[in-house]
Amino acid sequence: MSERLIPTRVGGLKVTVIGDGHPRPTAVLWHSLFVDERSWERVIPALSRDRRLILVTGPGHGTSRDVGRRYSMEDCAAAALQVLQALGVDGPVDWVGNAWGGHVGIVVAAGHPDRVRTLVAAGTPVHPYPLASRLQTSLLLVLYRLLGPIRYLTDAVVEALLSDHTRATDPDAVALVRDCFTSADRAGLANAIVSISLKRADLKPVLPAVQAPTLFMTGSAHPDWSPQQMRAAAALLPHGSTRVVDGPAYLVPLEAPDEFSRRVLEFWTATPPHDTDG
Repeated sequence: MSERLIPTRVGGLKVTVIGDGHPRPTAVLWHSLFVDERSWERVIPALSRDRRLILVTGPGHGTSRDVGRRYSMEDCAAAALQVLQALGVDGPVDWVGNAWGGHVGIVVAAGHPDRVRTLVAAGTPVHPYPLASRLQTSLLLVLYRLLGPIRYLTDAVVEALLSDHTRATDPDAVALVRDCFTSADRAGLANAIVSISLKRADLKPVLPAVQAPTLFMTGSAHPDWSPQQMRAAAALLPHGSTRVVDGPAYLVPLEAPDEFSRRVLEFWTATPPHDTDG
């Protein structure tokens, strides 16, 4: 495993590479808002058996930097391509994104079809952020900027990201989410919340341009991405499929790692790579 900070359009991003030096296809993993690359830890053992993994830590999260200005999903997509260029990855990759990471993957796949072989987007609503949620998040953001990650806000993030079942039965998942949120740089995370959540655009118009085979996944307890919404969005894709995972809310890889890994591996097996130049 290797780690490095790569300069990009959205600031210096921490990038972790697992399985380098072995001739195998490459998969890029980009996490959800409010957590960092540690949210993939439970699925890495399974996914790394057949893929070299590139874990991108988004701006304002973990030890990644903040660019100091607002940025868009298109900027994040451009940053992902800069990461691949810096690592010498010229071929198509298997993109695996959770929430924010799924949004970035959709934009990359739509604008650069030669760079994405398959796309997995888990817990990734493609409609704009609902007005009621935007207002609530805006109010909480004011408190966060003033007071930092106080317990009230940390509890709110945990309750939003994790299902009731996960919070009641998985203290390690709860602890991870809490630590990701409380350890993030305050200014950087606040910028990310505004840039990629409050300003989240409607991605439905770009879905027909995604040529890569795509798997949309949602947790049964996701409050903003119902199975019906997911299936309607997948119908706009040239090669779309869907899976509902019983139990999770936003963080399917963390809350249901075994089923998530199984679904991803099945999807990859159904779309075998032509070569390993990614």
